[in-house]
Amino acid sequence: MAITFSAETLRLLDGPNYAVLATVNRDGSPQTSAMWVGRDDSDLLFSTVEGRAKHRNMLRDPRVSVTVLDSADPEIYVELRGRVSSITKDVGRRVDTGLSWKYNGRDPDPDLPGAVRVVVRVSVEKATGYAA
Repeated sequence: MAITFSAETLRLLDGPNYAVLATVNRDGSPQTSAMWVGRDDSDLLFSTVEGRAKHRNMLRDPRVSVTVLDSADPEIYVELRGRVSSITKDVGRRVDTGLSWKYNGRDPDPDLPGAVRVVVRVSVEKATGYAA
């Protein structure tokens, strides 16, 4: 079931505010990655490269937490918990390029040769935190 985001959560998600993705390592310990995030309605979207720790972790265990911090005041944040609903190829780096323009105002740097870029879609089940 889709969650309804508060106006403050939408402001954080739609602005160039960095996020921290938490995944679960094979041994049960947490793994975190700072990243760019976007959305498609109430789903979170981000791009990564196949084979990275977060990618391997999400393939094995789809449970994730994404915390988005207000770049102007990091005490304003939202934590979004949910599950990865799909991981698909980022054809033409469309999602990665869109996020690069959102955060940097330019095209992204090239990936290393042979890198396969994917789009991760997260279905949010719970929002918590100051901006929830």
